[in-house]
Amino acid sequence: MPKLRHFDDEGTARFVTFNCYRNLPALDNCRAKEIVVKYIDNAREKHHFKLLGYVIMPNHVHLVVHPPAEMKLGLVIGEIKSRVARQWFGETMIASSAEKRVFWQRRCYDHNCRTLSSAIEKINYCHANPVNKGLVKEMGEWIWSSYSWYQGERSVPLRVDAVEM
Repeated sequence: MPKLRHFDDEGTARFVTFNCYRNLPALDNCRAKEIVVKYIDNAREKHHFKLLGYVIMPNHVHLVVHPPAEMKLGLVIGEIKSRVARQWFGETMIASSAEKRVFWQRRCYDHNCRTLSSAIEKINYCHANPVNKGLVKEMGEWIWSSYSWYQGERSVPLRVDAVEM
């Protein structure tokens, strides 16, 4: 399988998508989403990227991030995915099970947002995703996105950084 190219060091915001294995709804419960939030936040602190927007759906995650120039985004997303899977399987499976466990698809998709309007478009896409997929009727009903943060709510699962480019 050919290696996907990631264009790091562009100085732009990045829209990232990573999917659950075989598009299964592995994130369809609050505990799984809480684990994803935990490791996104840990990675943000460790790697110093700005989180501009996000949504955690039942079968995938979208992030809009602004990484520092030296950060390799694919490696950081891989770290998040690995830590989420390890904790999830550690909590939900018998440790001695020899069964192969896969939580995420191998790859992630990313797109460089070359303008502020492009980044805002991707943030809005994140917020609309639960409505478009029929999970809720209004964007504010889905707590697992940055929408409420942008509406002034500060009691949210994951804080967001200001949009600056």
